[in-house]
Amino acid sequence: QVQLVESGGGLVQPGGSLRLSCAASTRSSTIDVMGWYRQAPGRERDMVATMTNSGTENYADSVKGRFTISRNNAKNTVYLQMNSLRPEDTAVYYCKLDEYLTPYAVRNYWGQGTQVTVSA
Repeated sequence: QVQLVESGGGLVQPGGSLRLSCAASTRSSTIDVMGWYRQAPGRERDMVATMTNSGTENYADSVKGRFTISRNNAKNTVYLQMNSLRPEDTAVYYCKLDEYLTPYAVRNYWGQGTQVTVSA
């Protein structure tokens, strides 16, 4: 069973920066996607950014140019550098790991979430 542990959330002023980290206890597939999702109160959980193990990135339009995802496969860790933060970025941020056992079979794991609050 894979466990994901997130860190790095907190309170920041508008225009500030935060860096989130997520460490997976293990990875058992050679093909996977690690990423970040967020959920604000009363809203659905939305994709923020993802990265495949080979380095392909994907971003939500609302964070392009402000957030950067990266990962260290040797450490089973994914990061999210968040710059120029806005109040609308306030949410609980969740780390996710999708492990592709075959092209058609995937296992999903979620972290416990970390709160990011952008407020003056």
